[in-house]
Amino acid sequence: MWRVVAADQRSPRDGRVIETLGHYNARSEPSAITLDEERVRAWLARGAQPSATVRRLLRLQGIQLPS
Repeated sequence: MWRVVAADQRSPRDGRVIETLGHYNARSEPSAITLDEERVRAWLARGAQPSATVRRLLRLQGIQLPS
């Protein structure tokens, strides 16, 4: 199980996080994705840049990225 978080890019990968936005469990069948859509959209509106993996999870959940 992995956490989807908002973190400062200057922090180490496993360092301090600002906010936990959801979880992803690839071991369940089917894979379980739980995201707080409201908080995800708030971070994206503030200019947060999702990683490639998180982009894929957002797309699977039907969350559109701002242009």
